[in-house]
Amino acid sequence: MDFDFSPDQQTFAVQVEAFLDANDDPDVFDPTRENMAQIVDTPKRRALMRKLGEQGWLGMTWPKEYGGKEGEGIYEYILNEALAARGGPQIGKGVGIIGKTLIAHGSEFLKEEFLPKILANEVEFAVGYSEPEAGSDAAAMKLKATETDGGWILNGQKTWTTSAHFAEWYWVGARTDPDAPKHFGITLFLVPMDHPGITVQGIMTMGDERTNDVFFDDVFVPDEYVVGELNHGFRYISQALDLERFTMFTFSPVKQRLDLLVDHVRTATRDGEPLKDDPKVRARIARLATTAEVARGMGLRVVDASMRAESDGGNPPTMEASEYKLFTTEFSKRLADASMDLGGPGTQLRVGTEEAPMAGRAESTYRYTVLDTIGGGTSEVQKNIITRRGLGLPKNF
Repeated sequence: MDFDFSPDQQTFAVQVEAFLDANDDPDVFDPTRENMAQIVDTPKRRALMRKLGEQGWLGMTWPKEYGGKEGEGIYEYILNEALAARGGPQIGKGVGIIGKTLIAHGSEFLKEEFLPKILANEVEFAVGYSEPEAGSDAAAMKLKATETDGGWILNGQKTWTTSAHFAEWYWVGARTDPDAPKHFGITLFLVPMDHPGITVQGIMTMGDERTNDVFFDDVFVPDEYVVGELNHGFRYISQALDLERFTMFTFSPVKQRLDLLVDHVRTATRDGEPLKDDPKVRARIARLATTAEVARGMGLRVVDASMRAESDGGNPPTMEASEYKLFTTEFSKRLADASMDLGGPGTQLRVGTEEAPMAGRAESTYRYTVLDTIGGGTSEVQKNIITRRGLGLPKNF
């Protein structure tokens, strides 16, 4: 594979940077934000996403019949990385997880209702898989869907749902056949968040972000809002998680954290001696920089494999996405450890503290990066996917 962008791709990258420069706003972009998926909802943020839609940059890989351009995935990669580098919103959830699943499996009714709104960024979604007893093992979900005249009644609880406090629609999995094996009997639904019977309760995490518990109390969902086939929801969820593992864990923030550490080492001293002259420190930085390039290459490998699968009609790069997610998020933790070690006691100071090394990012990164190894499937889950789908080995739990 070629690690360099083509002339057309380079031109697109320049266009994206020019667009972002022209629309730079602190209410939209915050480069100190650790979690790119945790975006505070503001009118300006929604306006920016609508402008991206007007540029034709949302759904670039979608089929033309649904408003897309049938473009290559590398263009979405370039756009997402540019947004992430500035601490801006990402395009993975609506365009990727929900839009692509609806294109592949949704009814014509759902496609007509939601796909144009997604391309215009006129709708916000929350995604609900996790439950109090179904985290890493999403197939263990117990949210109950009981069939009734014209639809389904949902009862139960979801947890760790980012965006539930401002989303208009909930993309949620529920158990429609309690007697089926746990990987079967699950169905996906689209539910309006203002529906009577839905209660949202906020949870603040140690990464300074809000997530939510969502409770369902006799929530009626019409049959028209069932996504795909009944009891096939877990297959759709698995495919969507492959997208999430790549689009929600961009490389740009990792590179920023490394650059901050390198800049600190260039100027800092320890016991009166320049830190950059310590051979052990230099070796550690070299290992981190080398590993970062490997992570970048693995991300491009996922894009390349995805484009090949789309052109050849092959399987999506499930194993490659898990390899990238596992490698990059575990590396982020090691990078956070190194920042705390090399930054000294001052790294305990938070963002906004004038004396904090690395602008306080060492402290926020150290608290946040552990969450990356959990969200979108834990590192243990990624290892199981790699060994089962790539090596044909049995799962270890």
